[in-house]
Amino acid sequence: MEPICREYLNLRYRLLPYNYTLAREAHDTGMPLMRALWLHYPGDPQAVACGSQYLWGRDILVAPVVEKGASERLVYLPAGNWYDWWNGRKIAGGRTVRRAVDLATMPLYVRAGSILPLDPVRQYGGQSTADPTTIRIYSGADGRYNLYEDDGQSLQYLKGSATWIAFTWNDAERTLKMALDPRSSPKPSPRSFNIVVLPEDAGRQITFDGTEMSLTFPK
Repeated sequence: MEPICREYLNLRYRLLPYNYTLAREAHDTGMPLMRALWLHYPGDPQAVACGSQYLWGRDILVAPVVEKGASERLVYLPAGNWYDWWNGRKIAGGRTVRRAVDLATMPLYVRAGSILPLDPVRQYGGQSTADPTTIRIYSGADGRYNLYEDDGQSLQYLKGSATWIAFTWNDAERTLKMALDPRSSPKPSPRSFNIVVLPEDAGRQITFDGTEMSLTFPK
């Protein structure tokens, strides 16, 4: 059991920037972190009726396995393309798929067009690391994402001291634009990101200093 628990604890730490941004969204709008499928797919009868899966934020679909000894799990994927978190395989949605599972595998899917920030694995939240945050782009649709950050310690965010970095993905042109959101104050120090476009790109490390920039990836 220990390696399985470690895998999901590591995933929790990798998702900290995504979860922190969701927490800010909840603070500003009241939108919950854990969401029923009907919240984003109200016109889909199957999504509305689905009570055994949920969305974590807008982009990650979670299908818990609660049956003892289960070897497979039926998962409903709303319309659009989805990526299997564990193997990176792209799957067409608008249907129910059969996913093999075991004790270590909880089905997770990411919506095409999603832009996810992933941190290096840490042993605790405040541990410093020299490795950059990875921005993972799930190609197949246009996407937008605002990454939120503050000092993580004080209440200065209530006075407007925070940073939003806007990422915009144009799927047809294979371009990613990065810009500082006007709400950001003060201007952040330069920082590195590792940009990865799924399913084929190996990754590229860039430095963002708050100046708008555009990156193009091969088709």
